[in-house]
Amino acid sequence: MYAIVMAGGSGTRFWPASRERMPKQFLRITSDRTLFEETIDRIKTLVADEQVYVVVNRLHEETTRNLLGSSNARVLVEPVGKNTAPCIALAAIHIARRDENSPIIVLPSDHFIRDRERFALKLRAACEAARHGAIVTLGIPPTRPETGYGYIERGKETEKAMGEEVFEVKKFVEKPDFETAVEYLKGGRLLWNSGIFIFTAKTILTEIRECLPDLHEGLEEIGEAMESDRFEAVIERVYPQLKSVSIDYGVMEKTSAMVRVLSGDFGWSDVGSWQALYELRSDEYDEGENLLLSEAMTIDAKRNLVYSTSGRAIALMGVEGLIVVDTPDALMVARKERSQDVKEFPENLEAAGRPELS
Repeated sequence: MYAIVMAGGSGTRFWPASRERMPKQFLRITSDRTLFEETIDRIKTLVADEQVYVVVNRLHEETTRNLLGSSNARVLVEPVGKNTAPCIALAAIHIARRDENSPIIVLPSDHFIRDRERFALKLRAACEAARHGAIVTLGIPPTRPETGYGYIERGKETEKAMGEEVFEVKKFVEKPDFETAVEYLKGGRLLWNSGIFIFTAKTILTEIRECLPDLHEGLEEIGEAMESDRFEAVIERVYPQLKSVSIDYGVMEKTSAMVRVLSGDFGWSDVGSWQALYELRSDEYDEGENLLLSEAMTIDAKRNLVYSTSGRAIALMGVEGLIVVDTPDALMVARKERSQDVKEFPENLEAAGRPELS
């Protein structure tokens, strides 16, 4: 069994704590460890270190290696970020050289899982289903009419793997509007797309050849140069020319291969915003339902989130429903319900010629 951990993202929804050089997966926001470290730790009972491939942007290579410490995980560096299909494909051609028929677990590095044992069981079952050539994904039973996620429509049950139900995938569905999301919640057959996939190297590279022939052509050129002194020069030249495309759009929505889904009832969150983090850590609220992730004083303050790395004293009085994020060079105060709009700040700063803050 192998794993691909995608750690090259540069998320902007946790600004100003997250920046281009310090994206969400390298923040300590769900525990005293980074989301990346939590991801690596979750799969240790499933995958040997030397069979874990971490794909990162060049900007984050040093941070990644430092967090891995003495781990034997292999770090693959993208010359430039090109979305999830090239990221997965790059790791898959490396794994195929070693073993093209063993299951590969593909994981984002910035998600939260509450029930690790249940998560591991589901992954083992998914790997069993993937051994026969299927592309398998984990879908999350929706708990609210979410418009920020893609959905997976499940069909009939096809089998049981390690006692877990496996369903056919009828289709992948784009992010819906609110009214449609309400209907999805009622129906019970639509699951959130977690972005977690399981397949063999042989299966995914075959589907990339069929669905994304231009990407496959570039992969072949990179693959031919592997284990030679030409590799660095070839990847530097070829990779930036690859089309930026997600694995969902590029392969999952087009493939004619078997696609299967297991229900992921293990306490998943993509920790997609400050508000999502506030809700996720509800067991840590004070008496005013404030989530204080750094030292702060409150008087008559309710339902606020405070996060600070500046060392400054923070005091809130008579305010409600705020996000306060304080860093050494930037302070943000926002309404909690506007947390999805935080990404506009780094975009505006970039446009204003202040990239050091974005």
